[in-house]
Amino acid sequence: MRIVSAQELEDWLASGEVLEKDARGPKVIALEDGLFLKIFHTRRQPWLARLRPAASRFAHNAERLRLAGIPVPEVREQLWLSRQAGLSACLYRPLPGQSIEQLYLQAPQNAEQLLPALASFIYQLHRSGIYFRSLHLGNILLLPDGGHGLIDILDLQCKRQPLSPWLVQRNFQHLKHYLGRRKLTEFPIDSLIAHYQLCAER
Repeated sequence: MRIVSAQELEDWLASGEVLEKDARGPKVIALEDGLFLKIFHTRRQPWLARLRPAASRFAHNAERLRLAGIPVPEVREQLWLSRQAGLSACLYRPLPGQSIEQLYLQAPQNAEQLLPALASFIYQLHRSGIYFRSLHLGNILLLPDGGHGLIDILDLQCKRQPLSPWLVQRNFQHLKHYLGRRKLTEFPIDSLIAHYQLCAER
C-alpha cells in the first residue's frame, strides 16, 4: 500500500468534491479525474488497523463480490493516509446509477415498481452466501442497465453456503432499523419481504 503525502491529500481535498463526511472528517471525495477517494476512519486500535487495514478489507470484498457476479466499485489503489494511526483509503472507479433511497425520495409513489427487482437482487446476495450487515437503501444502486450493485461494501461476510433463514431475517431487521433511523417508515418493507419470499418459492 502506498503512503500518501500530506500535500497530495491536501490537493485532493482542495480540488475534489466531498460527497460524504462525519464528525471525524471527509469520508468520500469525488476527484477531478473521475475516481472517488474513500477514507476509512477506523475505531480500532491503530495496531489492529495496521494489521488488517480497512482499505484492504474493502478491496478484498470488492473482488469477492465481483467473482460472485455482483457489480461493485472498481478498486484502483489501496492507500495509507497515516500508517501510524492506521488510517487507510481506497481510490476506486464508482458505479453509475442512483441509490434506491434516492429514487424512493424522488418519487415515493413509485416504490412498488422498484420492489420485484430489488427483492430478486437481495435474494441473489443471500443465495450467494453474502451477509451484508449494512444492507440498506443507500447502499444499493439501480444501474443504467436495470441491474443492481453495491457501493459501501466494507461490512460484509461471504459464507460458503446460502444464508440460513435466521440470517435472512436478521438482515431484514437491520434494514427495518435503518428505515426507522432515516425516518423512511413509509417505505413498503413488508411488500419487499413478500416479493423476496416469492423469489425463494420459485
